[in-house]
Amino acid sequence: MNNIYGIGVDQINLDRVRKLINKSKSKFEKRCFTEHEVKYANRFSDPAKRLGARFAAKEAVMKSLGKGWRDLKWREIEITGGGKPNVKLYGKALVLAESNNISTIHVSLSHEKETAIAFAISEVA
Repeated sequence: MNNIYGIGVDQINLDRVRKLINKSKSKFEKRCFTEHEVKYANRFSDPAKRLGARFAAKEAVMKSLGKGWRDLKWREIEITGGGKPNVKLYGKALVLAESNNISTIHVSLSHEKETAIAFAISEVA
Protein backbone atom coordinates (compact mmCIF):
# COMPACT_ATOMS: atom_id res chain seq x y z
CA MET A 1 0.00 0.00 0.00
CA ASN A 2 1.24 3.48 -0.87
CA ASN A 3 1.43 6.33 1.63
CA ILE A 4 0.74 10.00 1.07
CA TYR A 5 3.90 12.11 1.01
CA GLY A 6 2.07 15.42 0.62
CA ILE A 7 -0.99 17.20 -0.69
CA GLY A 8 -1.41 20.56 -2.36
CA VAL A 9 -4.19 22.79 -3.61
CA ASP A 10 -4.18 26.06 -5.52
CA GLN A 11 -6.76 28.38 -7.04
CA ILE A 12 -6.22 31.16 -9.57
CA ASN A 13 -8.30 33.98 -10.96
CA LEU A 14 -8.55 33.50 -14.72
CA ASP A 15 -8.86 37.24 -15.41
CA ARG A 16 -5.32 37.53 -14.02
CA VAL A 17 -4.15 34.84 -16.46
CA ARG A 18 -5.92 36.58 -19.35
CA LYS A 19 -4.20 39.86 -18.44
CA LEU A 20 -0.78 38.14 -18.39
CA ILE A 21 -1.49 36.56 -21.77
CA ASN A 22 -2.60 39.88 -23.26
CA LYS A 23 0.32 41.81 -21.74
CA SER A 24 3.23 39.48 -22.50
CA LYS A 25 1.96 36.17 -23.84
CA SER A 26 5.25 34.74 -25.02
CA LYS A 27 7.15 35.73 -21.84
CA PHE A 28 4.48 34.21 -19.57
CA GLU A 29 4.20 31.04 -21.68
CA LYS A 30 7.98 30.53 -21.96
CA ARG A 31 8.51 31.04 -18.23
CA CYS A 32 5.69 28.84 -16.96
CA PHE A 33 4.63 26.24 -19.53
CA THR A 34 6.07 23.51 -21.71
CA GLU A 35 5.57 23.55 -25.45
CA HIS A 36 2.99 20.76 -25.17
CA GLU A 37 0.95 22.66 -22.56
CA VAL A 38 0.84 25.80 -24.71
CA LYS A 39 -0.05 23.84 -27.83
CA TYR A 40 -2.88 22.05 -25.98
CA ALA A 41 -4.30 25.28 -24.48
CA ASN A 42 -4.21 27.14 -27.78
CA ARG A 43 -6.57 24.58 -29.35
CA PHE A 44 -9.41 26.23 -27.40
CA SER A 45 -11.15 29.58 -27.84
CA ASP A 46 -10.11 30.65 -24.32
CA PRO A 47 -6.61 29.28 -23.67
CA ALA A 48 -6.53 31.07 -20.31
CA LYS A 49 -8.83 28.42 -18.80
CA ARG A 50 -6.43 25.59 -19.65
CA LEU A 51 -3.27 27.55 -18.85
CA GLY A 52 -4.77 28.80 -15.59
CA ALA A 53 -5.75 25.28 -14.53
CA ARG A 54 -2.25 24.03 -15.37
CA PHE A 55 -0.64 26.93 -13.51
CA ALA A 56 -2.73 26.09 -10.43
CA ALA A 57 -1.85 22.40 -10.86
CA LYS A 58 1.88 23.17 -10.97
CA GLU A 59 1.56 25.16 -7.73
CA ALA A 60 -0.45 22.33 -6.14
CA VAL A 61 2.19 19.79 -7.22
CA MET A 62 4.96 21.96 -5.74
CA LYS A 63 3.04 22.09 -2.45
CA SER A 64 2.52 18.32 -2.50
CA LEU A 65 6.30 17.96 -2.87
CA GLY A 66 6.87 20.32 0.06
CA LYS A 67 8.41 23.04 -2.11
CA GLY A 68 7.41 26.32 -3.76
CA TRP A 69 8.09 28.30 -6.91
CA ARG A 70 11.31 29.68 -5.44
CA ASP A 71 12.64 26.11 -5.18
CA LEU A 72 11.37 24.61 -8.45
CA LYS A 73 10.91 25.99 -11.94
CA TRP A 74 7.42 26.07 -13.45
CA ARG A 75 8.59 24.21 -16.56
CA GLU A 76 9.97 21.34 -14.45
CA ILE A 77 6.36 20.27 -13.94
CA GLU A 78 4.22 19.42 -16.96
CA ILE A 79 0.49 18.75 -16.78
CA THR A 80 -0.65 16.71 -19.75
CA GLY A 81 -3.83 17.67 -21.55
CA GLY A 82 -7.08 16.00 -22.45
CA GLY A 83 -8.93 13.47 -20.35
CA LYS A 84 -7.37 12.49 -17.03
CA PRO A 85 -4.48 14.88 -16.39
CA ASN A 86 -1.07 13.42 -15.63
CA VAL A 87 2.07 14.94 -14.17
CA LYS A 88 5.51 14.73 -15.77
CA LEU A 89 8.51 15.96 -13.82
CA TYR A 90 11.87 17.22 -15.08
CA GLY A 91 15.06 18.64 -13.57
CA LYS A 92 15.07 19.40 -9.84
CA ALA A 93 11.42 18.37 -9.48
CA LEU A 94 12.21 14.89 -10.82
CA VAL A 95 15.31 14.57 -8.62
CA LEU A 96 13.28 15.66 -5.58
CA ALA A 97 10.52 13.13 -6.30
CA GLU A 98 12.99 10.30 -6.89
CA SER A 99 15.02 11.10 -3.76
CA ASN A 100 11.82 10.97 -1.67
CA ASN A 101 10.63 7.74 -3.33
CA ILE A 102 7.52 9.43 -4.76
CA SER A 103 5.98 6.95 -7.16
CA THR A 104 2.87 8.81 -8.33
CA ILE A 105 1.45 12.31 -8.31
CA HIS A 106 -2.31 12.49 -8.74
CA VAL A 107 -3.78 15.77 -9.94
CA SER A 108 -7.32 17.02 -10.46
CA LEU A 109 -8.20 20.23 -12.32
CA SER A 110 -11.35 22.28 -12.63
CA HIS A 111 -12.17 25.63 -14.18
CA GLU A 112 -15.14 27.92 -14.55
CA LYS A 113 -15.50 31.33 -16.16
CA GLU A 114 -13.54 33.21 -13.49
CA THR A 115 -11.45 30.67 -11.56
CA ALA A 116 -9.42 27.52 -11.91
CA ILE A 117 -8.51 25.15 -9.10
CA ALA A 118 -6.20 22.15 -8.83
CA PHE A 119 -5.55 19.52 -6.19
CA ALA A 120 -2.48 17.24 -6.05
CA ILE A 121 -1.47 14.23 -3.99
CA SER A 122 2.09 12.85 -4.01
CA GLU A 123 2.38 9.18 -3.08
CA VAL A 124 5.38 7.29 -1.74
CA ALA A 125 5.79 3.72 -2.99
